[in-house]
Amino acid sequence: MTDPAHARNLFRRAGYRLLPGDGFSYVLHLRPAEWPIMAAHTLLGFILAVGLVPFVHGARWQVAALAVGLWVVCLNGGTLALNSVFDEDEGDIGYLRAPPRPPARLLEFSLGLLIVGQALAFLLPRAYAGVYALCFVMSLAYSVPPFRFKAVAGVDWVINMWGFGAFTPYAAWAATGRPLDLVHGLAMVAFCPLFAGFYPLTQIYQFDEDRRRGDRTLALILGLRLSLLVAIAMVLLAFLLFAIAAWRSYASWRQWLGVAVALGGWLWVLVPWYRRRAAMTPAQHQRGFYAALAAWAVTDVAVLFAFGL
Repeated sequence: MTDPAHARNLFRRAGYRLLPGDGFSYVLHLRPAEWPIMAAHTLLGFILAVGLVPFVHGARWQVAALAVGLWVVCLNGGTLALNSVFDEDEGDIGYLRAPPRPPARLLEFSLGLLIVGQALAFLLPRAYAGVYALCFVMSLAYSVPPFRFKAVAGVDWVINMWGFGAFTPYAAWAATGRPLDLVHGLAMVAFCPLFAGFYPLTQIYQFDEDRRRGDRTLALILGLRLSLLVAIAMVLLAFLLFAIAAWRSYASWRQWLGVAVALGGWLWVLVPWYRRRAAMTPAQHQRGFYAALAAWAVTDVAVLFAFGL
């Protein structure tokens, strides 16, 4: 019997014609809808290292393409596919609505992708290969029993705030071979509390799914009200670190304005969400998550112009 998720939209129908059977399901479980924002956040570190103008003029674009591709497709995509093997989701999940049934060889496929990425990472500077290896281990501990730290509230938070938040832009910086300086180090560390604020937002709309599986996620432990308060507090801490980095770099008023606009974007999402939280449906919470994702993208642009010119 054909999985109804295969025919959900034109993109999926075309994909399953190109890769028949369960072939396109392997691609979907890599969550390609996340790739653009993941690639942008990774590439940010490379541009901060080489400078925006040299990057636009083609400075080492082959290195950037390899570093970003391995991080986004092999490491991040492989990790998300690995999650799908063990999560057994039935409803919408992050970056994938109406997920198809996990195909039979998804475990081998996801592990193979992670391993291939690690092997190719050694073509880049050792610091890049090292941070890839660290996140590879974190991915296994996060997704795979008996550890499965994604179901352990607090541990899942720490893994994600460092893995996606700080290590992702640092990996692309490391691919350039340039030592990390204090100002840019502060800017990258600031993404750690920023993702700490973002992470509970990825779980709020999945309360029912997580309860059904018995997963004790951070957002379930905290509850709706406290999850949103933690998100607001962590975002404010992140922008305090961005402000310290801007002060140390003698940023111009235009750069300060960019950081302020990014902070305003987060508060525009989070404050109304907090006020209306009790009356919101899961679908509305999901839309809040995607609005926060847009605020993240604005923050990447603001940091680029504040510290990459």
